[in-house]
Amino acid sequence: MANCIICGTSADGPICEVHQEDVAFEFEGNHPSQLTPGRFYRGRVDGYADFGVFVDIGAVTGLLHRSKLDRRLESLDWEVGDDVFVQVNNIRDNGDIDLGWSIRQDEAEFRGLLVDTPDGDRLADEYYDDGDDGDDDGGQGATTGSTTDSEPESDPDDAGGEADADANEVESRSGETAERTGDEEHTASGSGRTETSETSETAGAAAAAETTETTETAETADTAEATEPAETTEPDETADFDRVPVEELDDRVGDVVRLEGEVVSARQTSGPTVFELRDETGVVDCAAFVEAGVRAYPDVEADDIVRIDGEVRLRRDEIQVETESLVVLEGKAEASVRTRMEEALDARARPDEDALLADDDALSAVADDVTDAATAIRRAVLESRPVVVRHDATTDGYVAGAAIERAVLPLVEAEHAAADAVYHYFDRRPLEDGVYDMNDATKDVTRMLGDRERHDEKLPLFVFAAAASTAASADGLELLDVYGAPRVVLDGRPADETVAATVDSPVTAETRSAATVAANVAAAVNGDVREDLRHLPAVSYWEEVPEPYAELAADAGVDTETVRDLREAVALEAFYQSYEDKRELIVDLLFEKRTGLAGQVAEQFRTKLEAELDTATANLDERTVDDATVAVLDTGAYTHEYDFPPTRLLLDELQRRLDADVVIGVGTDELRVRTTDELDLEALVAALQLEAPDAGVTDPEAREPRVEFLAGEREAVLDAVVDAVAERALAASA
Repeated sequence: MANCIICGTSADGPICEVHQEDVAFEFEGNHPSQLTPGRFYRGRVDGYADFGVFVDIGAVTGLLHRSKLDRRLESLDWEVGDDVFVQVNNIRDNGDIDLGWSIRQDEAEFRGLLVDTPDGDRLADEYYDDGDDGDDDGGQGATTGSTTDSEPESDPDDAGGEADADANEVESRSGETAERTGDEEHTASGSGRTETSETSETAGAAAAAETTETTETAETADTAEATEPAETTEPDETADFDRVPVEELDDRVGDVVRLEGEVVSARQTSGPTVFELRDETGVVDCAAFVEAGVRAYPDVEADDIVRIDGEVRLRRDEIQVETESLVVLEGKAEASVRTRMEEALDARARPDEDALLADDDALSAVADDVTDAATAIRRAVLESRPVVVRHDATTDGYVAGAAIERAVLPLVEAEHAAADAVYHYFDRRPLEDGVYDMNDATKDVTRMLGDRERHDEKLPLFVFAAAASTAASADGLELLDVYGAPRVVLDGRPADETVAATVDSPVTAETRSAATVAANVAAAVNGDVREDLRHLPAVSYWEEVPEPYAELAADAGVDTETVRDLREAVALEAFYQSYEDKRELIVDLLFEKRTGLAGQVAEQFRTKLEAELDTATANLDERTVDDATVAVLDTGAYTHEYDFPPTRLLLDELQRRLDADVVIGVGTDELRVRTTDELDLEALVAALQLEAPDAGVTDPEAREPRVEFLAGEREAVLDAVVDAVAERALAASA
């Protein structure tokens, strides 16, 4: 049996079943049946077809169908011969290989590289070959001062990642590391033991120095010149050594520096362990090597405050520190670092610009709430906490979510050196009907706890846009609260009392759309994208756009016709694969000003909507009650339930077009109401419970006025609703 290179559990090879998708594989087989579905493989682009891309995986070729891409096939920038990563989804009986898209397109974005052979899996040869240039995430030789049997003496770059050091320097460094001792701090070594001259690490160093028993005997005349520079570049942990902020590391490449900060995450690659360290100025990866695939400093976890000494290197154009010493700070030393970081975070998280997008009394009334929400989002980015935006699968929800995304992604990129940070530290996930129920919350909690367990990630900040403001979301929000995950709600309706008491930063403006609220928050989060956001509020209004935001859109060069095209195009795309964020497509529509794309999709929207309206209006049951007109549509019988448009959008459009006081859509066991007058749903439900006591009438507390009942009492409930809403409509008009 072997141990998993990521979690250390017993496995049949170098990776356990749980972590199969965390690593990438090279394929050395010669038949499709030897591939393992679900794994990610390195391949090479073989050619294009109208329906997708052919990718060679070793000696076999698979098809990445265009439907599996996260963007249009035409926009894919792969060239024939390019190395790419793909997932094997299925091997058909005829030998055809179905491939899936991989967000990760760089080896460094995986947690290791293995070789898939017909005889089993093994670590990639590059971690053992003498010819390794050390330029690979797995082949970095950042060490704790120890050597291993797999490190050839003839190549210091393989042994310690020190491409510029000769064998004597490695020998000298190993000896010095063995002599280090801590003061008031707790020292966590790569093997989990305190580093002394009697450890196995020192023994390994001594072996590299031709079996000398102590550091002093290793310092012969032949190595005297190498010892002196090692002392200047690798200071003792108790020495007076200046700390370097992360933001200054670009100017210190090649230097040995000292860092102090918080461990954000720890990931095990096939080579070193990579610790993501955050201080008050930024985040950097620190690679520590003890043995290929073996966890260095196993006692160090996320949230620990540590001191790291190491050499600053440039790996694939990204700054990385090769760890030579890592110490967990405790007591006064820990408190001092935490205080310094907290004070700096508070100052950096507060938005520099408090001005709203427009002169709008509705938003001015909640300006302080806007600033508080923006501060919470900025702080999450600065403390390396993932931001998860949950939004309604409507135009309002998508535009609101996209506004926050537009503001946050540049901040994430600026804070984290890794190219894939925007996928690790930001996610946008649509919600059906804008309700965050226990099903959604359970998925999110399971995912966030798994990320914390596997990657030592912080619990995310959840931002709800055009969602989660009603009591129907209370249980889901409370589940997040149990685990201490922070929550922000941005909406165009007042939050119910149970929700307002559960979330940390609610921002609601009753007469404005959620997208208007979110765009103003986004402008406060990141003033650099302010110009990109000006037209977004106008896109979210189906009826008259408030004057300040109509003017903003015009100033941004987005005319009324384009605003309409964007609104309708987003509405159509929001319906399809409503559980997907469609990041690139939404960016193309809203920010790249691809008016041709918006116009084309909007035309499809109108065609589909008009066809459904024709069917609906031909089958309306129009009733008159005491001079009030009520239009009833049987949504179960006269709509295409699983096709566009969704019922709520169809009823909204009917209410805008019909000369009726009330529009009612009735299904098998639920009923939706649309009226131009204010509807007291609580009073309506109470009346229905009296008129139809056996119908089990309830208010699901959703975002739109809706009533649920027992299917067997459908007609009794419908008659009671028609009478009740007609009476209220007449009273309102009087």
